[in-house]
Amino acid sequence: MGSLSIVIGLSFYAAMAPDMRPINSAPAEPPTETASPELAAATTPAPLAPAPDPASGGLAAARPNSGANVVHTMTSDGNLVTKFTPQARDGNGPVLIDAPRIGQDPRMAAIPNDDLLEDSPFGRIPMVAADGLRSVEQYARPWSGARGTRIAIVVGGLGLSQTGTQRAIKLLPEEVTLAFATSGNSLERWMQEARRRGHEVLLQVPFEPFDYPANDPGRGTLLTSASTRQNLDSLHQAMARITNYTGVMNYMGGRFLADANALDPVIRDIAGRGLLFLDDGSSAQSLVATFAKTLAMPHAFADLQLDGQVQEAAILGRLDELERIAQRRGTAIGVASAFDESIAAIGKWADEARRRGIEIVGVSALSDATAP
Repeated sequence: MGSLSIVIGLSFYAAMAPDMRPINSAPAEPPTETASPELAAATTPAPLAPAPDPASGGLAAARPNSGANVVHTMTSDGNLVTKFTPQARDGNGPVLIDAPRIGQDPRMAAIPNDDLLEDSPFGRIPMVAADGLRSVEQYARPWSGARGTRIAIVVGGLGLSQTGTQRAIKLLPEEVTLAFATSGNSLERWMQEARRRGHEVLLQVPFEPFDYPANDPGRGTLLTSASTRQNLDSLHQAMARITNYTGVMNYMGGRFLADANALDPVIRDIAGRGLLFLDDGSSAQSLVATFAKTLAMPHAFADLQLDGQVQEAAILGRLDELERIAQRRGTAIGVASAFDESIAAIGKWADEARRRGIEIVGVSALSDATAP
């Protein structure tokens, strides 16, 4: 999807800035209110007067929220309040304002945006850019914008099997979202290949299930018994495995996602880094919705596990059921693993679904609260 550029006087922009809704951008000058410590740690200054860009005819380039003070405040009842005020006018207009856009130029899809990364002890991990741009917007797969029947299919477990990963990337339709397991191998190489082929990408992080340790999701699992620091270190280590993903998806996690004390700092960290969270729907006790709505965090929930029975005919039946859900409700999300049977069934169903007027979209298109 192409970007839209508008030439506009800075004084006009400053007057209009309060009506815009950036996420996690902070004022260039300290505001009078004080944001909560958790959110303040995730914010960075938004420049008011950027340097001129020679490619734009010498005009300074800015994003729509660059002229606003933005203050996030967490109230005592846990709600997030965001206040917007205009910055002082300096009379140095006009500027070239780059309007918000979803997606990345396909020619650059495998290359990370350095503005969305920060250094950590484990490598580079996501952050919200100084101008408010988030990974959930930068790396999202564009879609038509039509309000017809839309379905997102997420295939997880990529990276665990080199052959299975190669088949999934090569054979699955590009509209299918691919989730890479943090315990997989050669993840950066596979991510780049997936992005070049047009796929939206998620990071699949292991969380503690109810029957842990008898059922162990693997190394790096986030545990209810671990300290907040230990869990955040595990999360950041996982985040550093690849780049260019729109969000995090849980692998297992029934116990962890139902434990408010364990989930709270983790979900806040994910939200503060401009990522969505996809709950695979495996636990009815998950608290993800409660936290995500409080934080105005992009989030989504899977409606069906498509390959609980690993047979192509059974998977096709589940895909038909997913389509019926979408026709009743307008949207639906299905999740599967990168089994040969799943890949074959999804490819066959997708060809037929398009002819029936179904639009297959990246999972970010169906997440709540994606608008900045």
